Amino acid sequence: MQNEVNELKDLVRNLAGQIAQLAEKEAPSKKETELKVTTAGPGKRPGGAAIHGDHILSLLIDRGINIETSRTIAGFLRESLTDQELSNPENVMATIIATIKDLLHVAPPIFSGSQTRQRIALVGPTGVGKTTTLAKIAASYLATHSSSIALITIDTYRIAAVEQLKVYGEIMHLPVEVVITPEQLEMALATHRNKDLILIDTAGRSPRDSLCIDELSSFLKPEFGLDKHLVLSATTREQELLDTIERFQGLGITHTIFTKIDECANLGILLNVQIQNANPLSYITNGQRVPEDILEVTPHIAAEMIMALQEGSNHE
Repeated sequence: MQNEVNELKDLVRNLAGQIAQLAEKEAPSKKETELKVTTAGPGKRPGGAAIHGDHILSLLIDRGINIETSRTIAGFLRESLTDQELSNPENVMATIIATIKDLLHVAPPIFSGSQTRQRIALVGPTGVGKTTTLAKIAASYLATHSSSIALITIDTYRIAAVEQLKVYGEIMHLPVEVVITPEQLEMALATHRNKDLILIDTAGRSPRDSLCIDELSSFLKPEFGLDKHLVLSATTREQELLDTIERFQGLGITHTIFTKIDECANLGILLNVQIQNANPLSYITNGQRVPEDILEVTPHIAAEMIMALQEGSNHE
């Protein structure tokens, strides 16, 4: 079973052209389906399997999973499960979740104890909620680990963002540094070198503005040893998300964070993006509350969230 899942992962991630071809094979035309119903011979699954396949396909598409990936997963289930297993909705859903879990690229726990000191920078487009997300991470760490935290912002483009971070710092009794040059950032990192966690907020950058991204790169130097989490909004169109990932990759992105999942009708976009994204998913956020509305992701949690119908979605 695991070998089959690994083959499926390679198929979905790397062979878009072959996915399309497989989709055509796994989703026959109405005429072909009718032919299967009447001509299924000994040892072949009768036409009822096509009905199961259509239902599986609907389950996936209703969750926002794109058609190519939906067809591939549906085909995988039809090949892997018996007729009896396919007739059990709970078994089908459990197998879908297990398959999605293996397809998703999810990071291990960020604060697992293997690293004693961590330096994390949040980067991304404007309006995705970087500052609030940073505060949530800080508050969560404060509650579960220690108060050995420093906050740094290089978002001097927006006075409101600086003031917002200062307010969070005051509430949590954490130091906040405001820097405007790479040299000042280096000094701030040195000042707080004994802190267990340093979180760095950055100004939103347009993915299409290469000069702004280059400017940000001058701050986030490799020698600083930063983990760089790209923050993306789940409400953004899929192709725009993929373009953003590509354009920010020059910064040496290490992780991905999805925000605003509470505003997203279907969470299949998480799977659509992550099977094409080399940077593992670290956090998702689902509201404005600090620190409640943030979740450190596991593959199983993410898969279950993707397959849970959101309010207002089309039900089967």
